[in-house]
Amino acid sequence: MFILGTFTVLLYSGHCFDYKVVDLTHIHGNDSIYWPTQTGYELIYSQRGKYGDDLWMAAYTLKTTEHLGTHLDAPVHFNQYSWTTHQIPIDHLVGPGVIIDVKDNVKMIPTIGYPDKKRVFNTEDPIDTKTFHFPSWHEDTVAWMVAHRTIHVLGVDSPSLDYGQSRKFPVHVLISSENICGLENVGYLDRIPASGTIISIGAMKTEDGSGSPARVIALIPQGESTSSSNEKQPFIILSMLCFIYNLLLTNC
Repeated sequence: MFILGTFTVLLYSGHCFDYKVVDLTHIHGNDSIYWPTQTGYELIYSQRGKYGDDLWMAAYTLKTTEHLGTHLDAPVHFNQYSWTTHQIPIDHLVGPGVIIDVKDNVKMIPTIGYPDKKRVFNTEDPIDTKTFHFPSWHEDTVAWMVAHRTIHVLGVDSPSLDYGQSRKFPVHVLISSENICGLENVGYLDRIPASGTIISIGAMKTEDGSGSPARVIALIPQGESTSSSNEKQPFIILSMLCFIYNLLLTNC
């Protein structure tokens, strides 16, 4: 308790921890985006109300797909020999962030009205995956980054790391084989600079899990340069596609 309390004081009053904190997470709930072949979100009130003689208590049961809303894909998601959620090293879930702005290349795609499923999946039938038509990473781009950069997490603010029409999910397969985590449905990336941030991913450490709903935050240093030119430094990379922002996490 002493260590935690001391850290809190430093965080909010000391210049060495002078950061603006930005939440990059959509609310997890009944309206959250998830792949329609999975199950959605259900919150069960196991206990809500009077407890004992003079207490009030809330304790709920949560039933959900791991891949709900803003969420982490563990590398095992598309490779049976790669890390499960509880095997991901903690230092792979935090690192410097970089946004790749390619929104001008997808001008014809309407801006997402999250969580409007028809607009998110860009279809009139958000239950039929064959009709999905949203942009995302290209496998050649990701292959180049894997070969030339140290990447810990690759992310996007669309429903998938692969574009909507994909049937073989090559980006998922590639990063899973390299033990690179994925992030999907990342939010509010227009609120952070293109570089200079620290991205942190809070995901459940579920035994043998294939992923987890996540709380993703960005720390923006105040009064310091937000530029970074060290190509050997691992990043969280975010690609901005009109309404889409791709996120790449690398090692410090």
